[in-house]
Amino acid sequence: MTPLQQLLAGALVLYVLWRFTRSFSVKSPVDNIPGPQSDSYITGNMKNILGPDRWAYEKALVQQYGRLFKFYGLFNAKWLYTYDPRALHSIYVKDQDVFEENDVLLSSFMTTLGPGLLATVEQQHRRQRKMLNPLFSAKHLREMTPIFNGIINKLQEAIATRVKAGTEEIDVLGWMGRTALELIGQGGLGHSFDPLTEDVADEFADAVKAYFPVLQQLELPRMLLPKLVKIGPAWFRRKVVELIPYAPLQRILQISNALHSRSLQIYNEKKEALAKGDEALKQQVGEGKDIMSVLLRANMAASEDDRLPDEEVIAQVSTLVLAAMDTTSNALARILHLLSENQDMQQKLREELIRARDDGTGKLRDLDYDEVMELPYLDAVCRETLRRYPPVSVLMREVRKDAVLPLSAPIRGLDGQELHSVPVTKGMRVLTDIIASNCSPELWGPDADAWRPERWLEPLPKALEDAHVPGVYSHLMTFIGGARACIGFKFSQLEMKVVLAALLPAFRFAPTGRPVHWNAAGVAYPSAGRHSRKPEMPLRVTLL
Repeated sequence: MTPLQQLLAGALVLYVLWRFTRSFSVKSPVDNIPGPQSDSYITGNMKNILGPDRWAYEKALVQQYGRLFKFYGLFNAKWLYTYDPRALHSIYVKDQDVFEENDVLLSSFMTTLGPGLLATVEQQHRRQRKMLNPLFSAKHLREMTPIFNGIINKLQEAIATRVKAGTEEIDVLGWMGRTALELIGQGGLGHSFDPLTEDVADEFADAVKAYFPVLQQLELPRMLLPKLVKIGPAWFRRKVVELIPYAPLQRILQISNALHSRSLQIYNEKKEALAKGDEALKQQVGEGKDIMSVLLRANMAASEDDRLPDEEVIAQVSTLVLAAMDTTSNALARILHLLSENQDMQQKLREELIRARDDGTGKLRDLDYDEVMELPYLDAVCRETLRRYPPVSVLMREVRKDAVLPLSAPIRGLDGQELHSVPVTKGMRVLTDIIASNCSPELWGPDADAWRPERWLEPLPKALEDAHVPGVYSHLMTFIGGARACIGFKFSQLEMKVVLAALLPAFRFAPTGRPVHWNAAGVAYPSAGRHSRKPEMPLRVTLL
């Protein structure tokens, strides 16, 4: 080991010893809260909560301990786990300044993407969101729909050339990922990454696709990142990272470099076109209607207090792509997987889409924004999939100052007393379970775990409406709520519906006979079997 590596190793050992001693000597206000025993003095319950079988583990904990319980984080820190509706409202809406995005995630995004929407908090985040909000409005998405339809028609053509013999096995996940990247590329950045009709390698696209899987490999080391980013200047930290012989760390460094380089290139191209006037923008991909072009125009016209500095605008490029790509493409893959296993539902949806797209001569036309968004069974299929299988299943928040977390109904402490609220202290983490909220039998009824799109065509349970779940979308926590709710949830909905509206009338999707396994990760993804970690989802696709 070099002297620098020895110094770093020694510092790490001292830090671990300090945290280990502290976990036994400091009392916590949540000591009276029930929960599982720690699995490890170092990692607490985190290996199971972040592990590949996390869904089964978390469901067992929820069934045993209910709407709120204590668990052990890194170095046996006492943290909370909840899906209680009133607690969620406090965390995401009422007291969102107390329960801020956790510093592990903020540090990860800041170091790899820069100061974009995912990496900022408080006034800086609010300023960015104020500038970006109008770009995700229904009005703007109506203008984007023809661009979306053009991309999806290319997708349909590309798949058709591969199944022209009748039926072929196709990696549907791969195609959904390519399509999602091109949709956010043209619609979000005014930049084309993939012609779809031919296979073209792209370093930025490869970096985007690899980002979350590589970040998942660094899950436990990332817990130390908030402390490490405070050590020395950025150039020093970068040099230290380059010296660490750990493959996932070196890969994330390469990914970050690739993302920044292309983001800077796209930003400069847009800025140059903007300087030449509207006619130059119209000649570009997106015709000046894309989010980045509109953002740059709005930013130039904004007051000095509201204007975003260049580094924040550049950071939005990678941020928008990463936030939009895996979540939506994997949700689309999940829908097609479920429809392949439920042929009657697939056919019912296909018939609805063909009726809507019929131009009166037997040919199929493209649907506009309002038409595709208002189809009842298409909407039900999308909502039910996002309810039962949210792409992101858990989120963590960090307590910024001492507070009290209210509960919708009391829980019983270890001392037998009823607790109507729980004290939380600065630095504590609170994990919120999106799946448990979306699939609570108390709110959704005894079939809450079933994937049943028809539930959205029926009156929703009164208990659900009375619970006031604070999600921004359909009583669901899938896109969370409050000031950090997913800014692009309408963009994502449109994307999913336009893709399904084009593909289902043209193709039939069926299982291959081999199992598809969904892996628990930062964003859930499928693989061909339980023991594979390669993101892919082969289905049999038949040209109709």
